[in-house]
Amino acid sequence: MPDRTLVVIGFGPIGAELFLDEAYRSGNFSEMFVSEVDQATVNAIRANGGSYTVNIATLEERFPRRVEGVRICNPNDPHQRDELIAALGRADEVVTALPNVRLYSSVADLLVEGLQANRKPVVFYTAENDNHAAEQIKKLLSPRLPQTDVVFLNTVIGKMSQRIVDSRVIDEMRLDYVTPGLEAAFLVEETPQILLCRSKLPDTHNTALGIFQEKQDLLPFEEAKLYGHNAVHALMGYLLSIAGSEYMHEGGIQDNGDILSISRRAFLYESGAALILKHSGLDQLFTANGYKTYVEDLLARMINPHLNDQVERVVRDPKRKLEYDDRIIGTIRLAREQGLQAPFMTLGAAAALVYMGTSGSDDVVGTLVDIWREKTTELGNEAYKIAGDIQKAHICLIDWLRKGKPNLVKILSERGYVPKNLAN
Repeated sequence: MPDRTLVVIGFGPIGAELFLDEAYRSGNFSEMFVSEVDQATVNAIRANGGSYTVNIATLEERFPRRVEGVRICNPNDPHQRDELIAALGRADEVVTALPNVRLYSSVADLLVEGLQANRKPVVFYTAENDNHAAEQIKKLLSPRLPQTDVVFLNTVIGKMSQRIVDSRVIDEMRLDYVTPGLEAAFLVEETPQILLCRSKLPDTHNTALGIFQEKQDLLPFEEAKLYGHNAVHALMGYLLSIAGSEYMHEGGIQDNGDILSISRRAFLYESGAALILKHSGLDQLFTANGYKTYVEDLLARMINPHLNDQVERVVRDPKRKLEYDDRIIGTIRLAREQGLQAPFMTLGAAAALVYMGTSGSDDVVGTLVDIWREKTTELGNEAYKIAGDIQKAHICLIDWLRKGKPNLVKILSERGYVPKNLAN
């Protein structure tokens, strides 16, 4: 076995399945370490000899997969922290797989203390859902690592996953627990590849993970993930939530068929049309046929009953998802920059506000401006125009709810929110 060490920061479904599982199955690593602050998880996996199970969902089935040989450590325990520091000092590949980039400051000292002794070329992947995650952690760490040869890489991971902690749900779905004694299960969509930027990986650095598809310029694909996959997933989730649905696959049932139709239109004619105009000629993805294939594949996966994705998981943290540069408003802005309108994505923003409890349409603009000003100090006329459009969509949604949730596209057409031909 090659003498290679992998260190993963964060034992969520992405770290546990996509990176550690891939490393285990590749046979290319002699050591696999993971940093995790939940002591119950650490204790359970250590008691199980470094083994755990993930549940894999395809469009046809679910099945368990076992991972072995993982050394899990809690950085808050002094002795286990020392283990992690030593592992980072000999690591070939490092991954951060944290819930969001805001947690980088909490792991910075650990990473610096470990990596500053490392004299090998290190490949450092960021698996957080942020277009500039690698740049952020590089800015945080590099000044403190002047002698260390680390290349920081963004990734694009088009995978839906969840950690389920309700034992009733786990048993009803017949999932395998992560380990005996730990009331949690990982359920992860099976997708084989992650995208990374070829131009940022020099010949001196190499990866032993076989899951990467390299792209010369990653940003357009990051935008497709954020303004396509993430944005439409959120749009569908918020509409299903206010419609009273518990699971994402209810988007495919007859009573909610208009929600799937709205999601498809937002994906194809708002996100897709804008991205194709912006990145035409770059890749097959940014063509009418290429993007349509991308859309139909993702919509089928979003409503995959074997994934059993909970609506509540998809819609959590609505304020962050409504930020001016995030998935929903970012897609609306992208469309407007390309000379397009985005009525259905605008509806998604309104649905997020309804989910948050904003029932009065007079409160819409003020609520949005408050959210946007937390990160955007100066808002121009364009922001207020977008907020005004969301206010109109909010009125339509409130009317739809009051009328008992009939066909939503028809309501939008009757109120003049979308042209009547879109109701057909």
